[in-house]
Amino acid sequence: MNTPVAPSVDVIIPVYNAAELTRRCIDSAVTVLGQSIRTIYIQDDASDTETCAMLDHLRYQQLHVHHAPENQGFGKSVNDAAARSDADFVLVLNSDTEIHENFLPLLCEAFAADSELAVISPVQDNFSKSKLECYQRRPGGYIATYRFQGYAFLIRRALFVAMGGFDVQFGRGYFEDTDLGRRLVQQGWRMGVHPDACIHHTGGASFGRGRSYRLLAKRNRALYLSRYPEACRNILLVSGSYTLADLSAQLTDSIEQVLRHGGGIHWLTSLPLPQLSCLQMRNGTANIKMAIKLMLRGRSRADKRISAVWILPGAPILLQILLVLFARVRKLEIWKWKAGQFEFVERLSDSQQNLSEKPALKREITKRNPE
Repeated sequence: MNTPVAPSVDVIIPVYNAAELTRRCIDSAVTVLGQSIRTIYIQDDASDTETCAMLDHLRYQQLHVHHAPENQGFGKSVNDAAARSDADFVLVLNSDTEIHENFLPLLCEAFAADSELAVISPVQDNFSKSKLECYQRRPGGYIATYRFQGYAFLIRRALFVAMGGFDVQFGRGYFEDTDLGRRLVQQGWRMGVHPDACIHHTGGASFGRGRSYRLLAKRNRALYLSRYPEACRNILLVSGSYTLADLSAQLTDSIEQVLRHGGGIHWLTSLPLPQLSCLQMRNGTANIKMAIKLMLRGRSRADKRISAVWILPGAPILLQILLVLFARVRKLEIWKWKAGQFEFVERLSDSQQNLSEKPALKREITKRNPE
């Protein structure tokens, strides 16, 4: 019997300033990943003299340092480094991450189990493990996500290059990862987060969280949403004691379409759901307090606001009344169970929304007795 050949993995670390955190990141990659990796490509994006000097004094054999003459941004830095690699996979690390455990075997096992998985990330160590327990696991042990975050990820290198890598229109950074995720999903690929793999991420080391960061994030968010307006679609779904298994194929498909386009599902139920399908599906208790909290979210961010209300059987009557009033004030679409099928109560004007998934919802959505 032939022993399977382990895939080759190179590491890419784009760097801009933050010398101390960058040194910790590199040291951890060398020490913890060890023989699991081949080459570490450091793409210095015109950092300050302290960071450049630190990089030039490192003596790790597998380290290749490239100094860009001018700042190109996160996306271009990763693209350039990926073009120099010939590995099967590249592990891209933000320079403010630190590895404490070798998670590469887990991530590679996920790829071996799912040929349609394009990219997978470890979870950040500040993410509550208990929150991940309610999500379905796919073959290979990962949890599906429709929103790619590029703090640390393992990706098929040839696919990354074929997709054109990150779009350099996003400049110095932010939302180029989310944009790549949308393009991967449109091509039929899957993305995941592995709950058993963990990495430390400080966040904001290169740009901070000041005014320049906020302006950059605002500019790139607007660019992203101009390309994918349906990513603003956030559904408030309220029901009685339902589960994913109780939903018909039609409703399941309608929910999937919202998620695949970058939107979110906020599902309020009388009892906690035992399982959720992906990280963009969230569950809470069907009560007025939780509903008001969701209604008020995103007052300064259109992509965070509730955009539609879907009401299933068993939802508390008082809550239904509140949600309908809220939807009318906000001029949102309202779907409600009537005579064994979903029907519109009210909706936005045709110029304000894309109704591509509506026909599926007009058919019967469940075999469950509405009582």
